[in-house]
Amino acid sequence: MYEWSETDRLIIDSVRGFMDAEVRPHRDGLESGEISPYPILRTMMKTFAIDQMASEMLQKILAKEEAREKAIAAGEEPPPSKKGIGGLGGQETMAIILTKELCAACMGLFVTWGVHMGLGVATIMKEGTLAQKKRWLPDLVTFDKLAAWAITEPESGSDAFGGMKSYVKRDGDDYILNGQKTFITNGPEADVVIVYAKLDDGDPSIAKRDRKVLGFVLDRGMEGFAQGKPFKKMGINSSHTGELFFDNVRLGRDRLLGETEERRGTGDGRDSAREGFVVERMGVAAMALGVIEECQRICLDYARSRELWGQPIGDFQLIQLKIANMEIARINVENMVFRGIEMGRDGKLPTLAEASAIKAYSSQAVTEVAMEAVQLLGGNGYMREYAVEQMARDAKSLMIYAGSNEVQITHIAKGLLRK
Repeated sequence: MYEWSETDRLIIDSVRGFMDAEVRPHRDGLESGEISPYPILRTMMKTFAIDQMASEMLQKILAKEEAREKAIAAGEEPPPSKKGIGGLGGQETMAIILTKELCAACMGLFVTWGVHMGLGVATIMKEGTLAQKKRWLPDLVTFDKLAAWAITEPESGSDAFGGMKSYVKRDGDDYILNGQKTFITNGPEADVVIVYAKLDDGDPSIAKRDRKVLGFVLDRGMEGFAQGKPFKKMGINSSHTGELFFDNVRLGRDRLLGETEERRGTGDGRDSAREGFVVERMGVAAMALGVIEECQRICLDYARSRELWGQPIGDFQLIQLKIANMEIARINVENMVFRGIEMGRDGKLPTLAEASAIKAYSSQAVTEVAMEAVQLLGGNGYMREYAVEQMARDAKSLMIYAGSNEVQITHIAKGLLRK
């Protein structure tokens, strides 16, 4: 079983120090919108040299892929390639640490950064051609530009593929995109957007639900492409969520992910999106872990210092029960996170069913922990002055985010029944 190493713990302490200095003092401003999340995230990238390491790693990956293409063209055996979860190239532990510590300080900041890296960058890294990677990734891996990943629509949330109405039609060598996306993280300000749409090739024998799904890369400012204003939300307000509109957007084949309609012989982009779901749902466990740890820390400090009838409230069994349940949740979720790290280091992804189970459990656990933290602090817990109030609102989003928990149950059961 994986455990945090001494090096990991040093990194955790360092990242936590950054959050104490650069994030927690600005939490109210981030929540109200007075402070933009992007400069803080760019400062984090530079402070820990993540932008430099990412750029150097990208150049190595591109050089290897270029060598592979040349070898294939010359009829030679190409060198093997290996990637971890989400194309992280073996940096899964650092990614997990940043995830949990960002969420402990301000979940919305992580949602912004996590969707950008885990879905935006990772999708282009995995599905894009060498030319597409060279075109878009250099500015994205350094966070100089912001990415979004768009699949959800007003009438197709949980039924993402079947209910999808956004469509493209072929027009010579180009495609014409029409439709709408909603609840898109980073949507209002994204510079680069990955969009999934159905292919309408005019064949009436193919039902709309069964039409091929294709992925495209769009740039901000393209003719016919509009980005809506940020929604007002219950929580994670430092992460901006909005709508995207497509009105006869002309897309060259160079914007089609992989530059071909065929993918691994399936001829469909559903697999690409499903892998995004797996990465996103595994990320929820790390997000939950950060919030659980922070709630537990606050509650332990409060239980030791707050007195009732002349003794610390931590002496009362009902308070002890709440703290004990928090520890049980922390251990369970941490073990799920460690499993994800181990699989990532082996270059593997969990099944969709397993990722759904992890997402469902961890999101339920963190919501219960955060609400119990509010209860433990009593009136103080209900006040904005105490962080548990915001964490309770933020945590609830995880039961909906990345697919509602009700839908996760369906994915878990179907995955098991297919075995």
